[in-house]
Amino acid sequence: MYNKVLLHACNRLHPRAWDFVQLMRFDRPIGTYLLLWPTLWALWIAAEGVPSAKNLFIFVLGVILMRAAGCVINDYADRNFDGHVKRTKGRPLATGKVAPKEALILFAVLVALSFGLVLLTNAATLWLSFGALGVAALYPFMKRYTFYPQVVLGAAFSWGMPMAFTAETGSLPPEAWLLFIANLIWTVGYDTYYAMADREDDLKIGIRSTAILFGEADRIMILSLQGLALFCLILAGVRFELGQWFHFGLLIAAGCFAWEFWTTQSRRPDKCFKAFLHNHWAGLAILVGIVLDFATR
Repeated sequence: MYNKVLLHACNRLHPRAWDFVQLMRFDRPIGTYLLLWPTLWALWIAAEGVPSAKNLFIFVLGVILMRAAGCVINDYADRNFDGHVKRTKGRPLATGKVAPKEALILFAVLVALSFGLVLLTNAATLWLSFGALGVAALYPFMKRYTFYPQVVLGAAFSWGMPMAFTAETGSLPPEAWLLFIANLIWTVGYDTYYAMADREDDLKIGIRSTAILFGEADRIMILSLQGLALFCLILAGVRFELGQWFHFGLLIAAGCFAWEFWTTQSRRPDKCFKAFLHNHWAGLAILVGIVLDFATR
């Protein structure tokens, strides 16, 4: 229903609007959710449950824009590869519906809009934003040179967390890095499920990933990473004095991870991709736990 409404609106706006919507993945919001929930974990904790309306607006919109920018530069980097992968062969750059130059212009516009939001914060957050841009632009090219592109993606998906602290409090406590590390590790885990869905095609065209590196140990490695992420979150919860609702959210997340492990026994690409998508429920459960924890104090 969401995509039908979006497609109808795009067709009324401009004949090519849908191509750019697909390029920015506005038709597939899962990546926005996976980036947004951890950013809001950090914002809520930094603000002790009462984030400013200004920062809430900045970070929600910033996540939407930067996730779109990341998708654009990723497709630009993979424009000569996506046509050889079953799941991505219909992407706008792979089919020629969007030209590489148009993609770069769109990337620059999205980054400029995001930078405009950062200018509404403070100097510390501004300086951190350059790191966010760096890792976001670097990630798409890493899969050619290392089996650990998911680690770079994890850093990109976690960079908004220290920025949330500096924007809300003007400082960055050491404990905030526990949240950063937890989210980075979790991202490596769920993006390995994503890479498992493309593993056969990636092996043919020479793309590297943790799914290829882990081999037959892939599922147990993902479960171990998810467990380690939960452990880091427990440590962060102790340092930030989070209570039972937070831990209940972690328990639900653990249940999500167990379900994903169980349902991917066959390693079928569709099951692995579904497990990847399912991770957003774990992130949302943790966020709800944090919000309720502060709300009931």
